[in-house]
Amino acid sequence: MKDLKILLVEDDKITNFLSKKVLDIIGITHVEAVLDGQKAIHCMNNYCPDLIYLDLNMPVMDGFEFLEAIKKAGFSVKTKVAILTSSDMQSDRDKAGNYPCVIDYIVKPLTVDKAAKAITMLD
Repeated sequence: MKDLKILLVEDDKITNFLSKKVLDIIGITHVEAVLDGQKAIHCMNNYCPDLIYLDLNMPVMDGFEFLEAIKKAGFSVKTKVAILTSSDMQSDRDKAGNYPCVIDYIVKPLTVDKAAKAITMLD
């Protein structure tokens, strides 16, 4: 597997810790984590991830506000996003599907199988 750069955008530190462990199991070691969408935008100025695992419900800037911001900034052309959320609402799935950069919609927790599926969708 190529050396991918992953960005976790999730406001729960425990979820970030567990997601990093899952990614480590499948051989992904370049993982950055931020606690909201605004911090993710700042992070992306210096760290160009291959894939972002994005929570929808966060303080400061939620997942959909983040998707709008990267679209306006032009980041969404190259960056791929996998939604990683506790929301299984069809309306959220439909809304996420309106963004071409979103390649997967994952209901938490992130598992080895779910992580590997999203990564295979990068090719």
